[in-house]
Amino acid sequence: MGKWERGKVGKSETAAPLGSEPAHPDHDACDHSRVTRFEDLRVWQSARRLARGIYRASRTQLLKDDYVLREQMKRAVVSIGSNIAEGYERGTRKQHIEGRYLAKGSAGELRSQILTARDVGLLDERTFTWLYSVCEQCSRQLAMYIAHLQRTQARIRGTKYAGQTLSRASSDAERHPESSSSPPSHLPTLPPSHSSGVIDGSL
Repeated sequence: MGKWERGKVGKSETAAPLGSEPAHPDHDACDHSRVTRFEDLRVWQSARRLARGIYRASRTQLLKDDYVLREQMKRAVVSIGSNIAEGYERGTRKQHIEGRYLAKGSAGELRSQILTARDVGLLDERTFTWLYSVCEQCSRQLAMYIAHLQRTQARIRGTKYAGQTLSRASSDAERHPESSSSPPSHLPTLPPSHSSGVIDGSL
């Protein structure tokens, strides 16, 4: 890892080799039990690294002198992580997918801007290579996760629908209490002695 990459990553993080990516975008071997918030998502972590890199380049490279391109790149990189987070927090698989597509669009926009900045001499070659590699990795992770979400959309609709299912079951029980508290009419009624035995635990 070069000096520029070490400075961007910071002391508290270990950077993965440039161009590498996990077999699945979120944690090892598709272990979703470890993902409890958007900050746990590997693709969001990649977007976070990329944002720090873009902001660092906007201070240390000739990019700092081009206000229009610099600000467009900063907006695009912020949009990647923001859309990932918003889609995750909305609570439905459909909106999660939509958020990932928006993030992927912003990643494509940023890749084009990184190329332009290099072509017009606003990024040196080492900085360009690092930024473009991380941005491309982020795009691949997004594509992989979109495919995963689409494959499981029919089976897992999202946490928002899980809450609605519980509420619907509760409402049905309130509207039809006899269906939940009384046994079906075709079942025999237990004698009083047996009923009391069940209650006091003697059976």
